Amino acid sequence: MKTTTTWILKLPFGDCKCRNQKSLNTSDLWLERQVGETEKREGRLACLGSMAEPIRVLVTGAAGQIAYSLLFSIAKGDVFGQDQPIILLLLDITPMLPVLEGVVMELQDCALPLLKEIIPTDKEEVAFKDLDAAILVGSMPRKEGMERKDLLKANVAIFKNQGAALDKYAKKTVKVLVVGNPANTNCLVAAKSAPSIPKENFSCLTRLDHNRARSQVAMRCGIPATQVKNVIIWGNHSSTQYPDVHHCKVNMSGSELTCFDAIKDDDWLKGDFITTVQQRGAAVIKARKLSSAMSAAKAICDHMRDIWSGTHEGEFTSMGVYSTGNSYGVPEDLIYSFPVQIQNKTWKIVDSLAINDFSKSKMSMTRACTAALRQPQNSRCTPVMKHSTSPSITVCLCVSELVLMGVKLHLYVKRCESDCYCYSRSQKCVILLTTYDWVSLSQKQLLYVMMHKYHSP
Repeated sequence: MKTTTTWILKLPFGDCKCRNQKSLNTSDLWLERQVGETEKREGRLACLGSMAEPIRVLVTGAAGQIAYSLLFSIAKGDVFGQDQPIILLLLDITPMLPVLEGVVMELQDCALPLLKEIIPTDKEEVAFKDLDAAILVGSMPRKEGMERKDLLKANVAIFKNQGAALDKYAKKTVKVLVVGNPANTNCLVAAKSAPSIPKENFSCLTRLDHNRARSQVAMRCGIPATQVKNVIIWGNHSSTQYPDVHHCKVNMSGSELTCFDAIKDDDWLKGDFITTVQQRGAAVIKARKLSSAMSAAKAICDHMRDIWSGTHEGEFTSMGVYSTGNSYGVPEDLIYSFPVQIQNKTWKIVDSLAINDFSKSKMSMTRACTAALRQPQNSRCTPVMKHSTSPSITVCLCVSELVLMGVKLHLYVKRCESDCYCYSRSQKCVILLTTYDWVSLSQKQLLYVMMHKYHSP
């Protein structure tokens, strides 16, 4: 008797196995597969109804464009698991409540079995009550040509209030992801405003930058992004971030190569690749006239899924976390993007990675920027300005993107005990912001600081 090889689905929960059987026609195979999927789904939901307790998940800025791309994935189970029921709390400002009502109707119309309840509100005491997870998306939006200092000024009050609300109403085990820009600073403000919640429970989103870097490498190699792992985003979620591929691995035709061996173009990896990732957000704004939404929502899902489910063995991801105790010379008491591994909903910075001189210089630049953009203090300090003709100075880049954009500089600086030097732009020295003072300079001037002794604010 003639036999053929066919794929038979083992029911109800078995894997698909290849066996020698008499031929089944296409409709038989399709029907068997559909029955199996139905039994899996019904069995999972029956188990769900008897075992899992709903978790309370807050999304702020819930009527906005990022949330619109995000909420379906959360409610469908793509983030917290296919067996985890969810109560969604949606917070937005009062004028946005009519829009939020429409979002609620759409979620209801999706008929999602994991979505147990939707609570739209403009009240913090309702939104932050007994939270298991908080995704803080809502903030003053970044617009084309907008400087990050403007975002900082507008958002400090928002994240102080939300941090205080977390402290007062949320569970002490709540996991908090800050998305609204400037994300590092906003995350630090929120964490400091919630003293009863462990600082390790707070993180900010650099996964979008991580995904951008991963995608650029994959496109260059002509492979899926899933075959690229262990890229790193160091530092601040801004155009001073450092996308690092020195520890990146690329799977090419079944062989795992270093990124540099796979691409074979060191100039691109140390040049255009870095600037493309750094400036991708601005490029999206220029093209759409709106900031990233779909890709930001995907990155939020990836970030929170890793917190809930952990990272894969031998892999790490990037997220902005508390810098205390790191082995890379980053000052303590910052929210800084590191490579992390996650188990049991707890992240750990990947220590002792080899850092070459090129990476050290880039990390110093973004470290200075992250430190400079901490929450401003009430005290003011006027730096001593000196003129020098010496071009030799060893400092770190902070906001050189403002110079490159050719805009008037408004530099945010921090108190120090050192002399401050003012060079002409033609000196091409790097910028470091070091005192908590607003200093306005013309396009033809830069502020440089030589730091001999350094005190954190």
